[in-house]
Order: sequence, then structure tokens, then C-alpha cells
Amino acid sequence: MTPVADATLVALRKYDTPTVCNVIELLEVRPRTAGYTDARIRAYYPTLPPMVGFASTATFRAAAPPRGGDTYMGLSRQVELLEKTPGPKVVVFQDLDDPPVAATFGEIMATTYQAFGCVGLVSSGGGRDIDQIEPLKFPCFTGCTIPSHGYTQIVDLGVPVRVGGVWIHPGDLLHGDRNGITTIPVELADLVAEGCAGFMDAEKVMLDYLRAGSVTSAGFNTARDEAKRQMNDMGVRLRARMKA
Repeated sequence: MTPVADATLVALRKYDTPTVCNVIELLEVRPRTAGYTDARIRAYYPTLPPMVGFASTATFRAAAPPRGGDTYMGLSRQVELLEKTPGPKVVVFQDLDDPPVAATFGEIMATTYQAFGCVGLVSSGGGRDIDQIEPLKFPCFTGCTIPSHGYTQIVDLGVPVRVGGVWIHPGDLLHGDRNGITTIPVELADLVAEGCAGFMDAEKVMLDYLRAGSVTSAGFNTARDEAKRQMNDMGVRLRARMKA
């Protein structure tokens, strides 16, 4: 069993990653500049719906031949780990080469991961086979695109990795879309999912006013103040439940 109910994961998939980040800010559990990837990580397929899953981490290098074994060493061990791990899973790679010299993954690896219950992939390095992976509807987030795989080696499995400026640990809950990726504290997943609906309702107060036409600065300020009030009230409620 996963540490989060299936219904909560389904709910989280309804919302974009910025909304998730907004709710986490309301919970005041970490600095507002922590827990999400920076501009180095981009979505390969930005039209796909949000990705929600638990991190299965690994490190990677490809700049030099392995001292022992073949290239792609470690993939069999990784697949065995994925087979034993409940889903949904997101493979997360930290590329140890600086700068990356080869693709962390391509069509074969993406297809393999999807077959073993993964719902997405994140790499601080590069990817390839963009056209071949696209029909899989398998979200991929990377730092670059590189056409060759070099001396592919999966070095360590199940270790903390740093990707796009954020540390990701095995089992961390990830939410990602075309805006980037954020971690969600597992113990707060239910509150975050609940808060997303309320946050969007509060934003709708301002959006409805702005889209209605005949706007004034006074009307804008009134709508903004009401939206802020709703957000603040929701934050107070969620934080109180968090401490209960």
C-alpha cells in the first residue's frame, strides 16, 4: 500500500502544480523558495495532464566506460526494485556528470518504466527519442536533450538525489506539469488536495471580476481583498487541522 489514499492521488491530479505550490505555502511548512524544481528542469510533453507519484531515485553517469560490467549496468536491479515498490512511481535520476554528456533515458527505458508501473520520469540530465516516447503519454522532465547514450550506468538506487535545485528522497510525493515539479509532504497530501479546490474558488473571485468588464481600481481592490480573505481563512483552517 502507498502512504496516501488513491482518492487523494486522484484529487491531486485535477490541479496544476502552481495551485499545489500555493496551498503548500498556506500551510507554512517550509520556506516559499524550497521544495520545487528550478528552471533547469522542463517538461518534454507540456500538454500532458499533471503527474502524481512517489519518487524512485537513482544516480546516473555516462562520461566514461564502467570499470566492470556492461553499459546499462544497474537497469536490471532498478527494475527489480520497481517491481517490489507500490505505485504510482516516478523515476528520478540525478546525472552525476557535469555537464551531462549523454541521454539518461530513451524509448526503451521509458517503455520499461511505464510497464513496471511508473507514471513519469525526471532527470537532471538529458533525454532522447522524443518522437518515440510521445505516443506513450509518459511525462518526462529533463534538463536537456542529447542524441546519444554514451556509457550509460545506473550507479546507485534508492538514495537522495538533487534535481533542479531540490533534494528528492525515495518515496517523496511528486506533482509535476508543464510548470515544473514540486514535492508534497506525504503527511499533508490530504490537506493539500482539499486546499486546492478552495484556493481555486478564491482566485475565481478576482478572475470573475476581471472578466466581467467595466473594471475599476476600487472594484479590483474589493475583489482582491475578498480573494485574499478567503485564502487566509482557508490557510487558518488547514493549519489548525494540521496541528490537531
